[in-house]
Amino acid sequence: MSEAATVQGILNRFLDPGSLDAHRRKICGHLQACRTALLGGLTWRCDQCADERTYYHACRDRHCPQCQGRATAQWSERQRSHLLPVTYYHLVFTLPHTLNGWVALHPEVIYRLLFESVWATLKAFGQDRKRLGGEIGMTAALHTWGQNLSRHVHLHCLVPGGALAPDGTWKSAKGNYLFPVRALSRHFRGRMVGSLREAANALELHRITREGEVDAVLDALMKETWVVYTKACLSHTPTVVDYLGRYSHRIAITNARLLHVDDEGVTLRYKDYRDRDKQKVMHLDGREFVRRFLMHILPKGLMRIRHYGFLANRSRETKLKTIREALCSPATEPVGHDHRDTAVELVSRCPTCRQGVMRVVGEIPRRQMTAPPPFH
Repeated sequence: MSEAATVQGILNRFLDPGSLDAHRRKICGHLQACRTALLGGLTWRCDQCADERTYYHACRDRHCPQCQGRATAQWSERQRSHLLPVTYYHLVFTLPHTLNGWVALHPEVIYRLLFESVWATLKAFGQDRKRLGGEIGMTAALHTWGQNLSRHVHLHCLVPGGALAPDGTWKSAKGNYLFPVRALSRHFRGRMVGSLREAANALELHRITREGEVDAVLDALMKETWVVYTKACLSHTPTVVDYLGRYSHRIAITNARLLHVDDEGVTLRYKDYRDRDKQKVMHLDGREFVRRFLMHILPKGLMRIRHYGFLANRSRETKLKTIREALCSPATEPVGHDHRDTAVELVSRCPTCRQGVMRVVGEIPRRQMTAPPPFH
């Protein structure tokens, strides 16, 4: 029997809660309860035709593919208000798949070191007097997945093309790649490998128990070419901002890419980057889909979008003002938003008669969950 092609429906059908740790069990419970009676809701009635409708609350979990659309839009709008009138560069730093096993064992350590190594690399290149000779800014978003939900850890970075000099002047970057890709790759590789050695010596990678594995893996990685992508966003910087924001409040896959779910498994659409970005369809066993999805649940408390340099939260307002003065460019006024995260707008047109206004007439209490939602 077929059912709605949603992550929620897939979890209801194929998830085995007994196989999960407490963190993943809690998150899956959120996703399964999202927009159901378990979370309560509001009853709305049209003031003209008296049509009534019930809308249940969203879970607001950052892993949920079916809620927080408004929060995503608000995040993107805030980032667009910080954009400078300069060329922006989109860079992607990818971890070799050799490290996937370590990521599974110590995700919180590997992800932290990835952020630190990428920023240390770009900061060093920005401060180099032969390049920009100043402070650069960076917004970085962690992605841990490929289009087929496999583990593919990489950091998307959006970098304004230039640097703030110590005297308050602005030095613009030139070229289509900000910094040489090969030099970035070598510096990033050395920084990340060195950080992993330090973490191993500090016993932060204690779940790696095979004798000699750390040195053998890291020595081999130093002989590989690490993948770094960089390209100027000549006319579509807001599009890149929206791309980063698309997964600011969700992970791995959207419901729009799910085509079919039944007892045989899950059919989904994906883009094959190795075959000229062609759209293709693949089928996964239901439990395999769940396994892949769960790989991308983030460690508790991990911030997956971070700002550095003159875009760091603590100094962004002051430094952006200085840069805009140097560029003779006034700031963009931010757009106001209603930050309430309800299922629908507090006042909306009746979908039945199209004349009246839907108003809240009742509240459905949240159910106390003593166990995870039922599973099939």
